[in-house]
Amino acid sequence: MAYTPILAADSYKASHKWQYPEGTEYVSSYIEARANNSGLDLPGSVFFGLQPLLRQWAETPITDSDIRRSAAVFAAHGVPFFEEGWRWILDAHQGRLPVEVRAVAEGSVVPFNNAVVQVVNTDPKAFWLTSYLETGLQRAVWYASTVATVSWSVKRILREFWALTSDSPVESLDFKLHDFGARGASSGESAALGGMAHLVNFKGTDTVEALLAADEFYGEAMAGFSIPAAEHSTITSWGRDGEVAAYANMLRQFGGPGRLVAVVSDSYDVFHAVEKLWGEELRAQVLDIGGTLVIRPDSGDPVTVVARVLDLAAKAFGTETNAKGYRVLNPAVRVIQGDGVNPKSIRAILQRMKNDGFAIDNIAFGMGGALLQKVDRDTFSWAMKASAIGIGGHWRDVYKEPVTDQGKGSKRGRLALVRDHGLGLRTVPLDSVPDADNLLRPVFRDGILLAPTTFAEVRARVAETL
Repeated sequence: MAYTPILAADSYKASHKWQYPEGTEYVSSYIEARANNSGLDLPGSVFFGLQPLLRQWAETPITDSDIRRSAAVFAAHGVPFFEEGWRWILDAHQGRLPVEVRAVAEGSVVPFNNAVVQVVNTDPKAFWLTSYLETGLQRAVWYASTVATVSWSVKRILREFWALTSDSPVESLDFKLHDFGARGASSGESAALGGMAHLVNFKGTDTVEALLAADEFYGEAMAGFSIPAAEHSTITSWGRDGEVAAYANMLRQFGGPGRLVAVVSDSYDVFHAVEKLWGEELRAQVLDIGGTLVIRPDSGDPVTVVARVLDLAAKAFGTETNAKGYRVLNPAVRVIQGDGVNPKSIRAILQRMKNDGFAIDNIAFGMGGALLQKVDRDTFSWAMKASAIGIGGHWRDVYKEPVTDQGKGSKRGRLALVRDHGLGLRTVPLDSVPDADNLLRPVFRDGILLAPTTFAEVRARVAETL
């Protein structure tokens, strides 16, 4: 489906040009995550995902074909279409959107209820355009930012238990949460954008579209990595009597010095597989290949199953005690839990491991639906609202203040985001601070991407917040 911002909008946006006060010249709007409804302990949200949309705007100016197609769509759809306005953008601006977008740097963690984006039209004849673009802007920002925040929350949990139980380098955490979410995402685009948002915090993924997106939109040639891994179809195709042969085949095909191979081991009886098949029949091969076997349970209660698998693996392959007094499995064996994984279960699993004397080094996690799909715009109450309107050369405040829900009240006036060394980041009136202090920096103006950021820069900003 060919993209045009004219049709990347809710239907009712097409009629809004005629709904503003006479003489309107400018409309200024902002985007914020109003509240934390996730149940996670978070100081704010990770801002990420605006640049792909801005690149799309910059690279796909409005065309005559877009306008003619849109006019036909809206006429058949039953809503008015401001063709004259779009033709003005085509003729006067060569199809480039006459708006300025300011935003906080991607990868920043911003406390809830603060502006992270501000948008205003730059041509008074396009005053209607600011809010028209809301659909695409919100969709770009809320989803990627929410996934990045959920992923970041897991990194914080992992870091907590790493500090308590591990003496490995902190960089080992980069591969502790693997993205298993591609098949559960609502679309390939969702998998790409959400999977890329996860990679802001980690470097493990099986979502190939995310790698392509990070390269296309942020210039990261290879943002994530994976290893050979079995699934139930490849193991069960050998039959129940051939289970040990299936495992041996995985070692033969993919094992070797320095190599990792993940093998799902619960097709029949995961405890038997760990104790007898891996721990006895194939023990010598596992130890001799010089790499690491990653055993994957995939059913049952995650906390109790992981605890028992670790105990059985420890008895079969042995452990060493690290400097903090916690046991680490023989380097030839590790565990990955990819079923029933979410921030709450990760904390519970790690707490049980700590109680049992096991270091975080022994495990990694795979997260699917809870990472890319079990989020929505209400997870952090994302909203874009008009906050100021310019008429006759003067600005006046615009806001909502519903008596039925104070949480849906909106900010008023043109806004700035500043660093307050006592309170962190906070939103203030734009004219109350020097422009140099405003963290909402111009990133797009009149069809031009102004200050592209790289994936490495985004990752560095997020890392500073851990």
